[in-house]
Amino acid sequence: MNLSTPRRYWLTGASSGIGAALADEILKTGAHLAVSSRDVATLKELSQRYPGQVLVLAGDLTNSQTVREIGEQIAQAWGSLDTVILNAGTCEYVDARQFDASIVEHVVRTNLLASSYCIEAALPLLRKGTAPHLVGMASSVTYVPLPRAEAYGASKAGLRYLFESLRIDLADEGIEVTVISPGFVETPLTAKNDFPMPLSWPAEKAANHIMDRLKERPLEIAFPALFMAALWPLSKMPARVQLAIGKRMVRSTPPLRDAT
Repeated sequence: MNLSTPRRYWLTGASSGIGAALADEILKTGAHLAVSSRDVATLKELSQRYPGQVLVLAGDLTNSQTVREIGEQIAQAWGSLDTVILNAGTCEYVDARQFDASIVEHVVRTNLLASSYCIEAALPLLRKGTAPHLVGMASSVTYVPLPRAEAYGASKAGLRYLFESLRIDLADEGIEVTVISPGFVETPLTAKNDFPMPLSWPAEKAANHIMDRLKERPLEIAFPALFMAALWPLSKMPARVQLAIGKRMVRSTPPLRDAT
């Protein structure tokens, strides 16, 4: 690819929350952006606001064949990708008193397996790109166990390990890998939370911070700083201390399930 060609991105989960805010930040740079989500109408509205820059590739990313077809569409349209940001995900809370394995299955499929399908489709295109960069949206919840987060935390911990292992295996090919670990961010997903969200950021602020940091291609982008400063020491405490803290956070009311 010629260096004067606009950078080509693929962003998943682009219709709401951090993803929608990231899409705007990326497109403001003049880059070309392939966007994926189940919400076709929102993606089409984005393409109308940025004519000539957006490639709409709507679909269910938990379907491996759909993701392969999306990869083929990108290959036909552009031939390569420079940056891939796998942001799509969901959260459902677990009630241990009525443990439902289907919740774990659904969240892991959406957050971890769908990302692996996207990686399979993206890597051949990144290998043909300029200064290729693979980015995954993990979570600060992976640093310490939290009540009701069994499904979400397990899926994001798996995603973190997947990306950090890939970083080693892709290094010789020049494909850089960054993991993003946000704290609480104000999105339609977190709006359903029935507990306090300390130091939460608006989605626009989070997206701006992510884009600013991605220029440096760090191994990880974790924010906000004050939230991480509290989590890091907690993650190093003995398991019995983490258990005691976790118990104090448990609410007696039944958990809410976030919409997907």
